[in-house]
Amino acid sequence: MRLLALLALMFLSACDRAEPGRVDARNYDAFWLWAGVEPQPVLDSAKTIYILAAEIKGWPEGRYVDLRPAVPQVKHAQVWIVYRVETLTWDASVLPRIRRDLKSWKGKGNRIAGIQIDFDAATRGLPGYAAFLQKFRADLPPGTGLSVTGLLDWSSGGDSPALNALAGTVDEVVLQTYQGRHTIPGYAAYLRLLERVKLPFKIGLVQQGEWQAPPGLSRNPNFKGYVVFLLNSEL
Repeated sequence: MRLLALLALMFLSACDRAEPGRVDARNYDAFWLWAGVEPQPVLDSAKTIYILAAEIKGWPEGRYVDLRPAVPQVKHAQVWIVYRVETLTWDASVLPRIRRDLKSWKGKGNRIAGIQIDFDAATRGLPGYAAFLQKFRADLPPGTGLSVTGLLDWSSGGDSPALNALAGTVDEVVLQTYQGRHTIPGYAAYLRLLERVKLPFKIGLVQQGEWQAPPGLSRNPNFKGYVVFLLNSEL
């Protein structure tokens, strides 16, 4: 019995030292499609696609900047409409425009899951972000899902009251393991704390980036899968 236990410990230790693999988009079924990124064949078999529609840019009030000359038409996959947000102070015209997007994208036959907000909220700023999202969701048409992207260090404070409040507002958070177009060094240290996250979450990966799933991730009841950020082939 002692020998078996020792062998098991050696096996787990070897797994911990295993080299991370590369993210092959063909092994996944959910993707971000950003403006300027060419569609890839993997999208033809996708189950979920997060499509960047616009940015909310500017200061002191964020203004809607359209990034799609035409409304996409996706018949085979669920679609999240994504907004890249620089500020939580919005011009009065932004929310009506988002509502129009929902209507026009649905009008093209897309199966809209909801809205995703891509905003780099610092962990210490989560209380204010949670309050913003509560109001934003209340202003959306009934039945509209709400997703947000999250920073890796959110997991290090995942038992905070602010994150618990967020859990009651959003349908999912997609924690990004990359910055720009590269995997964040040391991402595994943050992922060890995922048991603290008390809301449905996905892991965001970058195409061809490093990735090794932490032990026990697939058994976490709040883990809902992966989303791969697609890149152009020349990048």
